[in-house]
Amino acid sequence: MTSFDRPFEAARPDGENPSAHETLAEGGRLRPEATYTIPARQGRAIRMAQGEALMVINRDGSQIGDFWAFVEGDCGEYLSMEHLRPTLRRVSPRPGDVLVSNRRRPILTLLEDSSPGVHDTLVASCDVHRYAQLGHEGYHDNCTDNLRMALGALGLRPTTVPCPLNLWMNTPVVEGGAMEWLPPVSRRGDHVLFRAELDVVVVISCCPMDLLPINGEEAQPRALDVRLRPRPA
Repeated sequence: MTSFDRPFEAARPDGENPSAHETLAEGGRLRPEATYTIPARQGRAIRMAQGEALMVINRDGSQIGDFWAFVEGDCGEYLSMEHLRPTLRRVSPRPGDVLVSNRRRPILTLLEDSSPGVHDTLVASCDVHRYAQLGHEGYHDNCTDNLRMALGALGLRPTTVPCPLNLWMNTPVVEGGAMEWLPPVSRRGDHVLFRAELDVVVVISCCPMDLLPINGEEAQPRALDVRLRPRPA
């Protein structure tokens, strides 16, 4: 039975990897200033209290990260790319920008970005159907399932699969309206820093794409690091 043979359920993954049962810390609550690693091809969920800040570090420089945020206690409210773009009047956030939810209220603020600032807000997270389109046979790790599993590992169930903020993903719209799928322009050790404007659950998936060069010319998925900063006293 394929996933098309069953009614769609936002919280049900089409396969499994360690994202379904491994967490970075108990309950998704990180120790401040400790560095945690999200393994290549997998996803993890992180709880943030209002005022805390999360640094996402591109340790090798070439890895993209699908990034989501959900309001604690209500997975029906989440960081929304559709609402972000008209709010910013741009297709990509910059340091100082307030990022909004699907209820158009502040959910995160992008405080820092040491990279050239190339991120994507247009492309849906990869899923089993995307890999099938690209000619892959059988199950392939994917960001949609990583989201579902990472939330499930904390006992949470999404009501939908929002479009992520694709950190460091270089997919420009070029003349004529076409899109290109290019390696990231980020560098080893580049980071972004987000402050939570509400209590949130953030999910980050180290994108497992290895059929296109969006994770570098070698198309080799790698890990990302994260570090939590406490709310200022």
